[in-house]
Amino acid sequence: MDTTPESRLVDLEVRYTHLERQLAELSEVVFVQQRAIDGLIQQLKATRAELVQVSAPMTNEKPPHY
Repeated sequence: MDTTPESRLVDLEVRYTHLERQLAELSEVVFVQQRAIDGLIQQLKATRAELVQVSAPMTNEKPPHY
């Protein structure tokens, strides 16, 4: 194993480059996941609103057997 300062510097630069690439990839994954989460939250809100409308009690309506 070569332990000259130059070889150590090259090794650190290579590691740094790999870490930079991994960080960019993970950042993209988090971005895509956050968009998906935001979409799911909007769908959940819409579903809750529909559920509230459906389950709201009907007032002043006679039962169908009258």
